[in-house]
Amino acid sequence: MADDSTITYNEHGDMVVHEDDIESLGLLDVARLQKIESLGYSLDDDGIETYEDMQRVSKALRKIRREVSPSRVALAGIVLLLLFGVLVSGWYWALPRDAVNVETQYLQRGGHLMMSEIHNVGSRDITDVSVQIEFQSTEGEILDFMFIEVDRIEGHSSLAGDKLEMMVIGHTVWDQYNIKVDLQYTNYNGETVSETWNHPVGVWSIEQFTDKADRTTWPMS
Repeated sequence: MADDSTITYNEHGDMVVHEDDIESLGLLDVARLQKIESLGYSLDDDGIETYEDMQRVSKALRKIRREVSPSRVALAGIVLLLLFGVLVSGWYWALPRDAVNVETQYLQRGGHLMMSEIHNVGSRDITDVSVQIEFQSTEGEILDFMFIEVDRIEGHSSLAGDKLEMMVIGHTVWDQYNIKVDLQYTNYNGETVSETWNHPVGVWSIEQFTDKADRTTWPMS
C-alpha cells in the first residue's frame, strides 16, 4: 500500500494520480485507492484497516460461495427427504395404529357378482373379526349374503377368499338393489368396533366401494 505522501487531491477533494506516480504505485494499487475513496473512506490508518476488513469479508464470502455448491444443496435436500421418509415409515410401521378397510366390487355377469376383501392397514393386529355382506332389494329384503369370521388379521395384511365371493342369480339386472356391509372386530386397545355401510347398486354394471372404519392412533387418540 502506498504512503499518503504520494497522493494529492484537487480543490474538490478528489484524488489526483500523476503519470509519474502510476509506475511507483502500480495500476492495481491505484485502482484500490480509487475504490477506497469512492466508498467514502479516508486513507488514514482507520480507513486502511476498514478496507482490509472488507477484503477479508469478501474473501470469506467467495469461499462460502465455493463451498455451497448446487451439488451440495441437492445432497442436503436428499438427506432431508430420507429423514422425512424415516419419520413416515416409523409412523406407518411402529406407532400403534388401528385402520381397517373393506373393499367390495360389484359386477353384473349373468347375475350379480360380489367380491370383497378386508384390509388391515393398521400397524397392530385386530382380533375377533367378522364381516357380513348382504345383497338386498330396495325394500330391505335380504336376497343373499356372505359371511366370514376369523380370529385374527395381522397388521398390514389382507383377507380374501371364496367366503368373500358371492354370485346371486334369479334376479334381473335391470332393477336397483342395495349392498349392506357389516364389519366388527376388536382393536389393539381391546375395544369392540362395529361399522355398517350401505351402497345402492344396479345403475352401473361395474361398481367398486372402499369402506373405511374409524381410525385410532395410540397414544394420541
